[in-house]
Amino acid sequence: MLRGNVGRIAAAGHCDVVPATPEAVLKAALLIRNGGLVAFPTETVYGLGSHASDDEAVLSLFAAKGRPYWNPLIVHVDSIVSATALVDLEERSLVLARENWPGPLTIVARRRSGCSVSRLATAGLETLAVRVPDHPVALALLTTLGSPIVAPSANLSGLTSPTTAAHVADSLSKVVDLILDGGSCRVGLESTVIDLSGPHAILLRPGGVTTEKIEKLIGPLALAGSRTESAYRSPGMLTRHYAPGRPLRLNAHDVRPGEVLLGFGRVPGATLNLSQQADVEEAAANLFHMLRALDRPDVTAIAVSPVPSLGLGGAINDRLRRAAADNAESVGYSSTRLVPRL
Repeated sequence: MLRGNVGRIAAAGHCDVVPATPEAVLKAALLIRNGGLVAFPTETVYGLGSHASDDEAVLSLFAAKGRPYWNPLIVHVDSIVSATALVDLEERSLVLARENWPGPLTIVARRRSGCSVSRLATAGLETLAVRVPDHPVALALLTTLGSPIVAPSANLSGLTSPTTAAHVADSLSKVVDLILDGGSCRVGLESTVIDLSGPHAILLRPGGVTTEKIEKLIGPLALAGSRTESAYRSPGMLTRHYAPGRPLRLNAHDVRPGEVLLGFGRVPGATLNLSQQADVEEAAANLFHMLRALDRPDVTAIAVSPVPSLGLGGAINDRLRRAAADNAESVGYSSTRLVPRL
């Protein structure tokens, strides 16, 4: 793709955080069209976007996040019609798309012949992960650009996902060209990912659309199989992911020396509480924000109260298990920490 006259702000070590006005959205679209990286809000988390068809821009996105090149990206589009230009949406896919798009659902489907999305974005797979975000800023950006955008979460790879523009700036201000501030994300967890590229519908990642809702529409879901079969068909399949810098202890009923407690429900002594009313939707919206707030130098570890695996609780527990994956079965603590590199 030819570059225009829009310069790379991040190359000078400076990034603007701007309210997502129509003028700012137009500026963001021009930056992306010319190979830049723009962080923008969705209903799930903030995404780091690049032009889906630009090999160089996609490579710069991987480098900015410190993301492994074999970990595929989600392609964001503005409508079902735009999605069908890229992938083959068979009947089950269309049923889910019509009910849940725009919304926090990603469908993995077979890419069409002539699909314009960079092969780098799909890790060389013959499948593509696509969704239509349910956020006015994200949709305005896609419509203004007129092309698909690949957009993983706007944070260093493996760490806690951002739900505000300030979270993005804390992590990526030196490597992103522009951050569109659209306030806090409504859902607060990444999208559900369903693989419909084969005969069986497979849940690759629980998220903002519940498993129960999906199964009511298309029937039972299979779970992702072995690492060699499914681990890298979708973002969010790494064993350790979504992690703060402090170790987590899950299903905690007490607080140990040096720990802080992230509560759920009416839990005495909680430093922060995901939802005092035990509402899993409220807890999902608060999860990443509160994990970041408790990730402090004076804290040895974060203890987390049990969260029931009903509705969005399943997605919350998935994120917590991955965040605690190197913590000796989430009971003891490991000194080995994942430290992504730019």
